[in-house]
Amino acid sequence: MAEERIWTAALLVIGDEILSGRTQDRNVAQVAKWLNLQGVRLAEVRIVPDVEARIAEAVNALRGGHDYLFTTGGIGPTHDDITVDSIARALGVPVVVHPKAKASLEAYYEARGGVTEARLRMARVPEGAELIDNPMSGAPGIRVGNIFILAGVPHIATVMLEALSGTLEGGRPILSRTIGSFTPESEVADLLREVEAAHPGTQIGSYPFFRDGRVGANFVVRATDEARLEACASDLAQRLREAGREVREEVV
Repeated sequence: MAEERIWTAALLVIGDEILSGRTQDRNVAQVAKWLNLQGVRLAEVRIVPDVEARIAEAVNALRGGHDYLFTTGGIGPTHDDITVDSIARALGVPVVVHPKAKASLEAYYEARGGVTEARLRMARVPEGAELIDNPMSGAPGIRVGNIFILAGVPHIATVMLEALSGTLEGGRPILSRTIGSFTPESEVADLLREVEAAHPGTQIGSYPFFRDGRVGANFVVRATDEARLEACASDLAQRLREAGREVREEVV
């Protein structure tokens, strides 16, 4: 049987406000979940400052190492929104005003003071780019090659992702089952390794917790095949019980 093709993506989070701690990122989780539904695994995340050379360097490294690259942040109307310029630099193409993006902005801002020079910045794209629909506001997202340029504002990034649903080529979504146990993970590390090895095509992750004065862990079984997933999860639960460990659904 041929090995299953795994599609991967990287996420580049752009912004001094993230690195300073002033703003807490909320896009990584939603991008990861959305990608999984498309059959793509988020394999790498980087955070870079608002420095054109640093952004361009990261873009070139990530777009070549993965099937897709998503970026968040830096596509607003202010002088420090330099994502478009940085990606154009990485690709070696000029920045141009996209006529459809300009028209969208003009329609959106018609009753909001019109399109100023600052607002027109949101119509700028790397040459050859396509637009990603944004019904939330007049400023679209951008797609150029395998790069998807999204807004940094989480609820706007959400609608841009929704507009992209079903447009990516990917594999099967990753399925998961969670087994909780008030068991220190160090005491069952060998058991986890043995179960995973006995079930090719599965992965087991261990996530410790402390609840009600007790130490435990949630063991998450992942696979793209439901039958393999259920077999591995059942085997893990059985072996934990045989070892005298309490087993329950995910502990939250």
